[in-house]
Amino acid sequence: MKKIISFFLFLFFQFVILVSPSYSQNTISDSIIKNISNNEPKVYLFWGYNREFYSPSTIHFKNTTTDNYDFTFIDAKAIDRPDFQDIFAVGGLTVPQFNMHLGYLFGGKRNLGIEFSWDHLKYLVSDNQMIHVRGQIRGNKIDKDTLVTPDFVHLQHTNGNNYMMLSIVKKLNIYKKKHIEISALSKFGAGVLASYTISSVLGNYDNGRFRFHGFVTAAGLDLRVDLYKYFFLQMGLQLAYADYTTIELGYDHVGRAEHDFYSAQTMLGFGLNIPTSKRK
Repeated sequence: MKKIISFFLFLFFQFVILVSPSYSQNTISDSIIKNISNNEPKVYLFWGYNREFYSPSTIHFKNTTTDNYDFTFIDAKAIDRPDFQDIFAVGGLTVPQFNMHLGYLFGGKRNLGIEFSWDHLKYLVSDNQMIHVRGQIRGNKIDKDTLVTPDFVHLQHTNGNNYMMLSIVKKLNIYKKKHIEISALSKFGAGVLASYTISSVLGNYDNGRFRFHGFVTAAGLDLRVDLYKYFFLQMGLQLAYADYTTIELGYDHVGRAEHDFYSAQTMLGFGLNIPTSKRK
């Protein structure tokens, strides 16, 4: 509970920063601000790739209809799966963990914006790890540390652990000279988790199907370098809280699992700016 409270306090302060009209003026010297042009409205497109780090997760598995189990993993560890080696294969651009963002900056003094983002992360519960398992499996009670092999349970959101969010954006101008502009984008957003979840519980395999599994909220900070007005390079960090509320299990999709976790995502990519007003 303390971790959740701390996380949402962090999100609250990010929101305060976003809506503050005087934030950039109070944190950057006047000499730098004079070298920055007026903020113009613009649409931007961003494409990039990412790596993730996940907190341990408590996962509850249950099916008392077509099977008989009701047990919980305590602090299961998970990893990402970048698959960068497949980028140059046919159709390989979307195989790795990717980011696709579409945003609009309103310009003006506040320099706020709005962004729709699809962050294609991957979440894989590590096989062959020791996990404390508590509950019952086909009538047998269990409450002990257990080596969890794929024959027992395998769970992965690798197609993927998709964060589909709508975010408020605050752009902070840092530096501008001729054809180079440096800025920071602070973001606060929320949305849904959409995934194909691949799983196997007690030998009952499910390749998954695309559906909504829960909700996600996140705060992020990006560093952007604009080149010749229309192009930019960007790197960023995003902290998120994901809550999977209705994961389907088994070929008949009757079983259910639920869990929540925190993620830290780093991303790197490039983008295109599309000005929406004529420069005077």
